[in-house]
Amino acid sequence: MTASTFRALHHDRAAGDPLVLPGPWDAASARVFADAGFPALATPSAGIAASLGYEDGSTPAEEMFAAVARIVRAVSVPVSADIEGGYGLAPAELVERLLEAGAVGCNLEDSEGHATLKDPQRHADWLAEVRAEAGDALFINARVDTFLFGSGDPADAVARAGLYVAAGADCVYPLLAPTAAFPVLREGIAGPINMAAGTDKESVTELARLGATRITFGPGMQRYAISAIGELAAGLRAPN
Repeated sequence: MTASTFRALHHDRAAGDPLVLPGPWDAASARVFADAGFPALATPSAGIAASLGYEDGSTPAEEMFAAVARIVRAVSVPVSADIEGGYGLAPAELVERLLEAGAVGCNLEDSEGHATLKDPQRHADWLAEVRAEAGDALFINARVDTFLFGSGDPADAVARAGLYVAAGADCVYPLLAPTAAFPVLREGIAGPINMAAGTDKESVTELARLGATRITFGPGMQRYAISAIGELAAGLRAPN
């Protein structure tokens, strides 16, 4: 599958019909989601980190790209990869590693050290370099962390998003944006918007109503699965 196939899934969608992308954390979960009929998948970095025994943000680049490659090999649908802040790799190497893994897209966040926001213009310039190296071979989802580490002001998120779209991002992802801010984001941001849902149909339906173009779940599905396994384990250990 190519980036153009994946990119097309984001455009010309009917109102209230977002692209819903489950988040596989390994090959087995990827097959489950693909077999359920989802047209594409989006890996969560935190979910993969947990599956490999790391804290979120601590996965070595080699292991993250290897995990993405295993997921890509397991399914026949397009896979986009959350690669956090790019692991300090130069744009050319970053693009090379993504394409080697078979990913058709990536998430790139505008915070560093899981603590502070990057300068938006500097980040936009870096995104432009990634776009120049990738051409049309990668779909770039630019995460906007204003609501996570910044002021929480929707106007700031819109300003950052505008810079990233101008730099070549295909989609923007205002992580943890409250639903009250979504009308401002939808009006002020050109192009597709990614929003994160909980692992329930009602959450997906609400984001669709609010105008999300694309819906992902972060590590929610991996955590849901682990919770279910925990309940199973507790039941097996319970006395007769």
